[in-house]
Amino acid sequence: MTSLRLSLSLGLVLCLIGIFSQSATAKLEEKFSWKQLAFDWPTPEAEAEAKSSGHYIEENNLPLGVERWQNRIFVTVPRWKAGVAATLNYIDLDSTEKSPKLHPYPSWDANKLPISVQPQDQKTPSGGRLDADKAQDAGVQLKDNSTIISTFRIQVDVCDRLWVLDTGLADILGNPKQITPNSILVFDLKTDTLLRRFAIPDDQKKDDSFFANIVVDADRSECQDAFAYIPDLGAYGVIVYSLRNDKSYRVKHNFFHFDPLQGDFNVGGVNFQWTDGVFGLAVGPMNPDHSKDIYFHALASTKEFKVSNRVLQNESHVTGGDSYYDFKYVGDRGMNGQSTAEVFDPETGVIFYTQVNKDAIACWNIKRPYTPDTQGLIDSDSHTLVFPNDMKIDSEGTIWVLSDKMPTYLYKELDPSAVNYRILMGQNRDLIKGTPCEM
Repeated sequence: MTSLRLSLSLGLVLCLIGIFSQSATAKLEEKFSWKQLAFDWPTPEAEAEAKSSGHYIEENNLPLGVERWQNRIFVTVPRWKAGVAATLNYIDLDSTEKSPKLHPYPSWDANKLPISVQPQDQKTPSGGRLDADKAQDAGVQLKDNSTIISTFRIQVDVCDRLWVLDTGLADILGNPKQITPNSILVFDLKTDTLLRRFAIPDDQKKDDSFFANIVVDADRSECQDAFAYIPDLGAYGVIVYSLRNDKSYRVKHNFFHFDPLQGDFNVGGVNFQWTDGVFGLAVGPMNPDHSKDIYFHALASTKEFKVSNRVLQNESHVTGGDSYYDFKYVGDRGMNGQSTAEVFDPETGVIFYTQVNKDAIACWNIKRPYTPDTQGLIDSDSHTLVFPNDMKIDSEGTIWVLSDKMPTYLYKELDPSAVNYRILMGQNRDLIKGTPCEM
């Protein structure tokens, strides 16, 4: 009888070990981390000069967007404050350093501001985007079209092109200057050359417009027929851009607005209220009729919606007032389900997304109903996942997540002696194992 009890106990222990080890292997792995960002300056003298002139203030450089192409991890550093060294950068994925230096892309010159932006005298918490002053138009004519002023999100498409949404706005939280119009830049990653620069027309912007994301809808067989969708989280619209026609138009809909009951955030010990509208977008799989569903949600919301790309790409229909019912309600993530980013994984049929109020990454299989019970929790960590700001999935099925404690950066002050910024990674099938997303 005793031996039976022992064998049962041993079996239970081994079973539990198996369960916990399976759970542990499915956690995100920390690939890179920084206390403060460092850059690969041309010379030590150039770095010293940038520091002495106020063009490089280490604590003002906050990473936000992430993307992967081949052996490069791209990282954006928006010009929230003065002293940002370079706004678009990459890391060599083969780097063995835990805190590698960032290499400006496509060059240092392309990341150099055409005007001098001086830091504020007082070192005080700046507040959020809504607390910022209205930007002054700097009226600058760029000498080089490859120049990038300030970018938040970027995306690599299936045709080896890097799409960049440049806000053209510097020192957002200090003395904001609109140096260039909001623009779309497309780079050929194989040659590191600029293919296209397109300025979003003034009549497609509103007083409260704020563009911080770009999502590309492209097929490898028809690279020139690509479309880009740029959500306007401040004025609740989406800009649709056609690469072939080199033209854009603005789409409006009630579903692009924030939910007034879901604008309260508590992240890393910081409480704040945001009214950010449509922000996260994901391009779904090809349907039998060759259309794709575009999934989207507002940041200050827990609800998910979708619309066919056929609708978005039909300018006369989607802007003509007859498309309201083409936009569909998908479901609700539940309490504290606010999300900054979402990506669709064609291999598993799963949408992965961030949950900023939960310090978490979650998932949903598009074949299931969209309810709180069908959402899978991938990882949650109040240490490594404080404000998961952006995420991408690469062609190998690897999920990349960038967390950056942004609310602390905006409303308080980051501790330069602590790790503040992280890039984490994990494999799609491992991460969904044992969750409702696995089918």
